[in-house]
Amino acid sequence: MKTRARKFLIVLLTVISILVVFWTTIAIIPPKKAIADNPFVVGKGERPLIAAHRGGKNLNPENTMLAFEYAVNECHVDILELDLCMTMDGHLVAIHDFIINDCSDVEQVMGSGRDYWISDLTLEELSRFNFGAKFTDRSGNQPYANLVSPTDENREEIIRTAKLNIVTIDAIFDAFYETGLLFIVEIKDDGTRGKQAADILHALLTDEERYPGGDLLHRVVIGTFHDTIEKYLREKYPDIMRGASVGEAAGFILTQMFGVNLFDNSSFVCLQIPTSYEVSGIKLDLMRKTYIKRAHRRNIAVQYWTINDEETMRKLIAAGADAIMTDDPDVLYQVLVDMGYSFD
Repeated sequence: MKTRARKFLIVLLTVISILVVFWTTIAIIPPKKAIADNPFVVGKGERPLIAAHRGGKNLNPENTMLAFEYAVNECHVDILELDLCMTMDGHLVAIHDFIINDCSDVEQVMGSGRDYWISDLTLEELSRFNFGAKFTDRSGNQPYANLVSPTDENREEIIRTAKLNIVTIDAIFDAFYETGLLFIVEIKDDGTRGKQAADILHALLTDEERYPGGDLLHRVVIGTFHDTIEKYLREKYPDIMRGASVGEAAGFILTQMFGVNLFDNSSFVCLQIPTSYEVSGIKLDLMRKTYIKRAHRRNIAVQYWTINDEETMRKLIAAGADAIMTDDPDVLYQVLVDMGYSFD
């Protein structure tokens, strides 16, 4: 019995030793970098990049040129985050929702309360609406609700002058290309329209005649919540910088929880995540420095959304986040200044 017990113990210790060596080895093997040069990754000790979510939607009407310009000129943002939907005539416009009733005066202009979809309207038709009409500022006021009457013959010019017209992605790139600004772009459409959106974006990003130098392709990260569009982007346009899909983000977090690098072959360059996530009643803290450090080993940027309170901002800054997406870029800017960071 003693001999048998001794043999069992030896076998058990051998198996344990092999497992320890195996897991240690796969954990320390240097992971393959997702990209050689990632402009969205900040150096150790540097401040996180300020990303204006929808242009900073608590400051100005979201996804308008008014919001984008204010964020860049007044809030020192490094990244503009925006959503793209396709119009009926194939233009990509910055807007979060497919239905425009809640962000424009379309009901007053059209005289009906029915739903008005981006996909059912041309760019010319959309230019008639005031996309600041429903905006409520921090004081509870709606400063652009009465900007122009539905029957004003000059309403398009008035709306455009106020920079509250719907804006195309090419107009946004044209406006900020020379600033060196970075962009986080989400394709909202699925199916054929989502693939068309990807085609349009890639053609625009690689148009060196319009954007000399060809660096715009390396300043824009594209994401989507649709698996079919993510797959299309990954397979047809491997030169595009992608944000992690929901499945990819979950897979990355899972492998990093166990410190396993060998099994992670992600090709995304930005991990865009909330500060926590609940699975089967278990709340996972995603602000851990470990996740950020392991992502950096693969040259993947870790970007958190959507952060509007100062306490969480400070925690993420201390953790070494690469970017913080916020509706209040002015607040994040002031937090960084108060913490001693300088802006050139």
